Amino acid sequence: MTKITAIIPTLNEQDNIQRAINSVLFADEIIVIDSFSTDETVAIVKKNKNVTLLQRKFDDFSTQKNYAIKKAINNWVLVLDADEELPKKLQKEIKTTVKNPNDSVAFYIKRNFFYRGTKINFSGFRTSKVKRLFLKNECEYKGVVHEELVCNGKTSFLKNKLNHYSYKNSEHYKQKLNQYAQLQAKELFAKGKKATIFHTLIKPPARFLIHFIIRFGFLDGFKGLQLSYLMAYGVSKRYEYLDKLYK
Repeated sequence: MTKITAIIPTLNEQDNIQRAINSVLFADEIIVIDSFSTDETVAIVKKNKNVTLLQRKFDDFSTQKNYAIKKAINNWVLVLDADEELPKKLQKEIKTTVKNPNDSVAFYIKRNFFYRGTKINFSGFRTSKVKRLFLKNECEYKGVVHEELVCNGKTSFLKNKLNHYSYKNSEHYKQKLNQYAQLQAKELFAKGKKATIFHTLIKPPARFLIHFIIRFGFLDGFKGLQLSYLMAYGVSKRYEYLDKLYK
């Protein structure tokens, strides 16, 4: 029988982790890779006797996930963020798919994006997709921030979507964006890139317009406006941090 290892990376996810674990109970092995959370995340994980807890100091997203993948005892791996959930139909599809992958080594999963408890239908999130189910011997994460799963072989799509309860409010989103912006700035700095007037004055408002107008964020109402602003905020902070690295 084909077996699956589910991997969930965590850092201070006490409000989400149990929901994520509950949605991967069908897996034959569950690993939580924690970056030394300071809230109740670890205590909650330890209450789940069928979950293996690993702790490792965070350096970047790819290295953290690759570390956990190497610890997996099964070749099929499912990676789930702590603020995500697999609906029952998707769980069933995953179990069926790994038994007959049709030569695919990885599968994209589309996402339903929720913000402040509401499903967001536009604002650039309706086409969100991620490679999360894959053969560990054929795939590896690369990249510092928006890590990419690079695969040696055919990649296909699953039909059902996962639910992504990403941000509770704008302040929570800002915290995440600041984290991403700092990592992206370090990545750009390592490549010798510098912030120009284009990056600081033109790119942030352009990002707002892309999400609010071109990607129909206005159809999501006030939350679409908020999300479009926050996307622009993230771009602005990235180059602000980059500029500080040179100073």
